[in-house]
Amino acid sequence: MVPHARAGRALRFVRWSRLLTHVVCALLILRVAFPRVSAERRRSLHTWWSRSLVRLLGVDLRVEGTPPEAGSMVAANHVSWIDVFCVSTVRSTRFIAKSEVRDWPVAGWIAERAGTLFVRRARRRDTARINEIVHAALVQGDCVGLFPEGTTTMGDQILRFHSSLFEPAVANQARVHPVAIRYEHADGTLSRAMAYGDLSFMQSLALILRQRHVVARLAFIEPIEVAGLGRREITAIAQERIASRLGLPSPGSAPRTVPDPRGAQP
Repeated sequence: MVPHARAGRALRFVRWSRLLTHVVCALLILRVAFPRVSAERRRSLHTWWSRSLVRLLGVDLRVEGTPPEAGSMVAANHVSWIDVFCVSTVRSTRFIAKSEVRDWPVAGWIAERAGTLFVRRARRRDTARINEIVHAALVQGDCVGLFPEGTTTMGDQILRFHSSLFEPAVANQARVHPVAIRYEHADGTLSRAMAYGDLSFMQSLALILRQRHVVARLAFIEPIEVAGLGRREITAIAQERIASRLGLPSPGSAPRTVPDPRGAQP
């Protein structure tokens, strides 16, 4: 197997420098601009910043399908913390995330100020609070995203989706847009370096910056109309559609023959 090209020292230095500048830009925007501009302008700034971040990390984003409309929900398979920004390059999206993300250095503060909705997994009563927050966000025209696997994978499998995470969609009768995410090397093979896994945030960031070139494939799949459906039905539909688009077996189903990765494009 031919090893995939890594970014040279000079390129990594440039990327780190640009990233630092971009983070400072985010801090200024969130502290100075966000409190003073309209919700529409905040969404526009969020999309611009996300698109710039993905580009400077050396990720070539390729999008298929119809982006979600305002006031809807997005459900995606979860590989990397970059998933959030890849989706937001297309449609500014406020993701539901575990409360631990708030503790990440700098990134946690940025996520909180940018509108991330934090949930305390250990508290069942937190569901009602999240439903209220999601309702307010949807009414304002925001798009709300979630990762129903509840954790990240290497991108080579789909974990069972947690139906409880779809409760806000049912409670707010919000259309759900499944999204399939896959990271590849230039030759079409799966890029495992993008996976968050057991790494710390800074370790993951450093590993990503060392990659010479990565393609992120983002596919917006046919949306789910939730009227008349329960959260378990919505969960099963979203899980099957995402798994099918990625050419991966859906948890609980019979194993399928997976085609060559270069043909399993979302």
